[in-house]
Amino acid sequence: MAQDNTPIFDYNSTRNKLILSEYGRNVQNMVKYIVALPTKEERNRYAQVVIDLMGFLNPHLRDVADFKHKLWDHLHIISDYKIDVDAPYPKPTPEAAHIKPKPLRYPHQRIKYKHYGKTIELMIDKAKAIEEPERKKYMIQSIANFMKMAYVQWNKDSVTDESILSDLYAMSGGELKAEEGINLNRVEYRPAPQSNANNNNRGRNNNQNNRGGSGGGRTNNNNNPRNNNQNNRNRGGGSGGARKY
Repeated sequence: MAQDNTPIFDYNSTRNKLILSEYGRNVQNMVKYIVALPTKEERNRYAQVVIDLMGFLNPHLRDVADFKHKLWDHLHIISDYKIDVDAPYPKPTPEAAHIKPKPLRYPHQRIKYKHYGKTIELMIDKAKAIEEPERKKYMIQSIANFMKMAYVQWNKDSVTDESILSDLYAMSGGELKAEEGINLNRVEYRPAPQSNANNNNRGRNNNQNNRGGSGGGRTNNNNNPRNNNQNNRNRGGGSGGARKY
């Protein structure tokens, strides 16, 4: 009977399913090894090493609030909630992992002047409640300057102070009125600099200069041998005359 020497290949399709694929199979195997350790002291020591490795493999989690808490939760999830360690955070439950958050409601608020935004309306309501005259005056001026900046940002055009103050008076229901002769901050629209286009143009100019330089070099190199040949011919003619004489 012939012996079957067909090699056995280990495919991912024959392996256990990855619970959290972003950490890879090696991390899952290490967690499985930790679960089988006999003493809790060993499990705690090895679990801390795996937590550090998980943070190294996913550096983007460092920008997430409480990323250590998230790593420990992921450790429990990878172990199928079977790992017994002294974690610094409470152990998650399988039920909590499958709870879907409630959908956020879209704000159905009507904004009368959309180019000013909802924040301006809230600032106007706060300014209405101010009772101190001096503080209220500075608040009105600050709101007007902010409105002017928002107007120029969205409309990309200049606007008069009278138009801004008129909109402020209308939005406040006639309760906020600036002092006569007030001068708002000067605001001008400045488009964003096109750095990519400038860099591309510079690259093209450099390429053109390099091409011109190389062409000039070729011309000089070609002319030099010609001049040398002409000099050699003149020298040869002179030497030939001398031989005749």
